[in-house]
Amino acid sequence: MRIRLVGEDALLVECADLDQMRSLHAAAVARADRLGAVDIVPAARTLLLDGLADRDAVAAELPGWELAATEPPDGAVVEVAVRYDGPDLGEVARRWGVRPGQVGDCHAGHDFVVAFCGFAPGFAYISGLPDELSVPRLATPRARVPAGSVGLAGSLTGIYPRASPGGWQLIGRTDLTLWDEDSEPPALLTPGTRVRFVPDD
Repeated sequence: MRIRLVGEDALLVECADLDQMRSLHAAAVARADRLGAVDIVPAARTLLLDGLADRDAVAAELPGWELAATEPPDGAVVEVAVRYDGPDLGEVARRWGVRPGQVGDCHAGHDFVVAFCGFAPGFAYISGLPDELSVPRLATPRARVPAGSVGLAGSLTGIYPRASPGGWQLIGRTDLTLWDEDSEPPALLTPGTRVRFVPDD
């Protein structure tokens, strides 16, 4: 990992991959009170530690942290009912070597957890698909993806909280509200949240 100084009291840690970032994120959350971190912000291969009480001390100790393999958290599970009827269902089925009608069961048959958030308010990058089911982004992104669309990019699953451009392979849709400004927190899916996809026939 590589540690960069950011601003006056933050560190940006560049990780080797998503798994290392998730392990580092878990270790940082467990030490949050001692670190004095105001914000711990995960991304695909980076972790931002902001508002540190003693940035230099954290930078010195961080390489010595013992990072354990992350296990799915024990908290409640958010169930996402999905109608697997997306426009890219056939292409994903071809890549997976299954029939289009089998994509839903194949996708939903895994344990998922939110790795990080970004792109748009309420958009969660959800890990859990094995590498052999990884699919590429579209060569040409769509100008408009409807709200509630469930898509795949690499080994990640994402749900579009509102209509927006996007290049993920769309396999279905859900009616779940992912962003509600009147809720606390406003995002339904936050880092560490367990997710269960349920085919909605």
